[in-house]
Amino acid sequence: MSALEKSMHLGRLPSRPPLPGSGGSQSGAKMRMGPGRKRDFSPVPWSQYFESMEDVEVENETGKDISFAKCGSEGPVLLLLHGGGHSALSWAVFTAAIISRVQCRIVALDLRSHGEDVGNVVEAMYGDLPPPIMLIGHSMGGAIAVHTASSNLVPSLLGLCMIDVVEGTAMDALNSMQNFLRGRPKTFKSLENAIEWSVKSGQIRNLESARVSMVGQVKQCEGITSPEGSKSIVEGIIEEEEEDEEGSESISKRKKEDDMETKKDHPYTWRIELAKTEKYWDGWFRGLSNLFLSCPIPKLLLLAGVDRLDKDLTIGQMQGKFQMQVLPQCGHAVHEDAPDKVAEAVATFLIRHRFAEPIGGFQCPFPGS
Repeated sequence: MSALEKSMHLGRLPSRPPLPGSGGSQSGAKMRMGPGRKRDFSPVPWSQYFESMEDVEVENETGKDISFAKCGSEGPVLLLLHGGGHSALSWAVFTAAIISRVQCRIVALDLRSHGEDVGNVVEAMYGDLPPPIMLIGHSMGGAIAVHTASSNLVPSLLGLCMIDVVEGTAMDALNSMQNFLRGRPKTFKSLENAIEWSVKSGQIRNLESARVSMVGQVKQCEGITSPEGSKSIVEGIIEEEEEDEEGSESISKRKKEDDMETKKDHPYTWRIELAKTEKYWDGWFRGLSNLFLSCPIPKLLLLAGVDRLDKDLTIGQMQGKFQMQVLPQCGHAVHEDAPDKVAEAVATFLIRHRFAEPIGGFQCPFPGS
């Protein structure tokens, strides 16, 4: 757990998303297009999906608050942990879907020191008597959920759900991760441009989810203020430098000016530099399958493809140690690509184990065991 406890912050919500426009209603955000109609890539505010966004003060090495988004007032708490580089906003559309199916409360965290913080947040929010909690994590967040569960950091833990994270596949993918990150655009002209790229590249296959979650993945470049601001360059960014002996401009100064021009044309960049977290990758995923199998609570594994199963999980699944569901035609961000299907799977899991009550006429699609 040492790598998890010391790892850097991988996604923090802005206190108020920098939205140039509200983007219309929730239903209007879906990808419905008639002939000749353009898709709407404008950002959508978090407030259409969550009731509040708050901070909780916890003791950790950063010495700062942890942000989280909330929804619901009754039932078990679904504590949602996002993947690397994402934020709590990646759970927005899923939140709307699950709240309409079962009676539950949503707490979507912005992760910092990861495993240790999850336990600290639960203690800070609920004290010595936390409500029943189910941990649900995607990718890196799934690994953190498993480490949290196996370390008994959440005393009222009901269940555990991992979304599209398997030790074998993850370890194999680490070798090519840096090439993948280098292949992404480094900057974007606007939030709309970032949202459009995420959909057209397949990073998020659901337009509605992309319009709310990409706001948490990108930020304005340092030294650039909002379009409404009177200054586009922070004072002192481009420093005056002495000319060299030949009287030509300093190379360093020209580079700074070129960089600033690029920022003015492409003022948004990634909020988190994932490439710099490479030293933690092995610690997140090595030994994850056996750790998952050893957690003595009901477990659910949701995958984009059955090919992602490694040997240990294949054996465990055959032995009935966890429930598994494959959601085809999804990318890695399963809960964003198919939020309704993920909500249906999680709701069915909760009802089968009598952890939550159905609402809105929701019925399990399969017979309960």
